[in-house]
Amino acid sequence: MQLINIGFGNLVSAQRLLAVVSPDSAPIKRLIQEARDRGMLIDATYGRKTASVLIMDSDHVVLSALSTERLAPRMGITIEDWEEEI
Repeated sequence: MQLINIGFGNLVSAQRLLAVVSPDSAPIKRLIQEARDRGMLIDATYGRKTASVLIMDSDHVVLSALSTERLAPRMGITIEDWEEEI
């Protein structure tokens, strides 16, 4: 099992991760609130500003204080690979 450090010593399973998104859009803010209401939100920010939202295949939503740019290399994705996808 490959684990990804999402900051402050918190780890998530790479195999269970579906997406890493920015928290700024209204649909993602609704997704976070719905996960909070269902008890499926995991806040791993340690009180800091949310910089990325990780969506897991178990319907859990994980908040991280690390940006998507900082998480990408930890997942084995280089910025060059990422920009080619866009």
